[in-house]
Amino acid sequence: FVYSVVRTPILSEEALREQGVFILPRPREIGAFTLETHTDEPFTVADLEGKWTFAFFGFTNCPDICPTTMAVMGQARRNLGSDAFQGLLVSVDPERDTAEVLGNYATAFAPVFIGVRGTNAEVAGFAQQVNVAFAKVPLTREDGSPDPTGYLVDHSANIVIINPRGHYHGFIKYPQQADTITAAFQSLSANF
Repeated sequence: FVYSVVRTPILSEEALREQGVFILPRPREIGAFTLETHTDEPFTVADLEGKWTFAFFGFTNCPDICPTTMAVMGQARRNLGSDAFQGLLVSVDPERDTAEVLGNYATAFAPVFIGVRGTNAEVAGFAQQVNVAFAKVPLTREDGSPDPTGYLVDHSANIVIINPRGHYHGFIKYPQQADTITAAFQSLSANF
């Protein structure tokens, strides 16, 4: 009885799917890429190995989805307290997301989270391998004319799951919940 109460619940793929977690039938290898962390260190596919990585592609000027998703990932990391969980924010706005800005933003949600950036082409190459899309969208005025004051970046809102071999393992659909991320990590870790 005690074991059934205190054990970590392990969910089946079907139960995970009902919560918006989709596991690929066969994880896909991620090809070589090079980005840069918020501490100016190289970040490659080797940095995805040895831990479960939960990666979100977003940007620091995002008004809604990015801070919400990063806060939920931060809560999941605090719930787990596991060094085997790696939180990653991949910037889709390298023009504004300097290393310092990205680092301050990513680590505000969890001190161990990593912000990574690169050129548009470098980020797009990585994003394409994990089925993430993003595009720069110029702002327009009410009359439909271009607004030179800025732009937004449209992007996928899923959290990408990368297994400890550095393979694309699945994703969690938006909107995510901390409990869902926690259950996904625990279930995937137990069955890997």
